[in-house]
Amino acid sequence: MNSNNDPNYSPLRDVAQSPEATARYLADVQRVLLDIGKNLETLSIETQVHLRDTHVEGDRWYHARLRAMPVERALGNVLKNLKNLTDGLEKSAYKRRAHDEAVVNTAKERKEKDLEKQRKKNPPAFQAAPNPPQQGTQQNSGYNGPTSIFDLSKRESA
Repeated sequence: MNSNNDPNYSPLRDVAQSPEATARYLADVQRVLLDIGKNLETLSIETQVHLRDTHVEGDRWYHARLRAMPVERALGNVLKNLKNLTDGLEKSAYKRRAHDEAVVNTAKERKEKDLEKQRKKNPPAFQAAPNPPQQGTQQNSGYNGPTSIFDLSKRESA
C-alpha cells in the first residue's frame, strides 16, 4: 500500500505501472511543452525584429543582421530541440503501450511453443487404412480425381 509517509513512495511509480496513466501523463507534459514552444516562437520573432533593428553608428545595412544571427540560431536550436522532445514523448507513450502488449503476447507465444513441443515429442498415432487401394481400381476421393481438364483425357473410360 503506497503512502506519502513511505520514504520510497513516488507518485510517478503508479503512473509508470499503467500504460494508460503513462500516456495521459506524457500528453499533459507535451501540452505544457507545446505552450512553452509557442511562447518561445513569439520570443524568437520579437528578438529577431529587435536585434536586426539595432544599428550602431558606422554599420553597413547587414552588420546588425550578422550580429543577430548567433542569437537567432541559439533560439532556433532550442525550438528544434523542443520539437524533438515533444515527438519523443509521443513515441515513448506508444512504446510503453507496445511493451505491455508484447508482455501479454510473450506469455501466449510461450504456451503455444510448449504445446508445439509436446506435439512434436508425442505425435498422434495415425491408423493405417484397413484395405489399401489396389492398382487399376478408380477411387472417387477428392485427392485422386482429375484436377484439370487435361487430366480428364488421361482417365480410363467406363
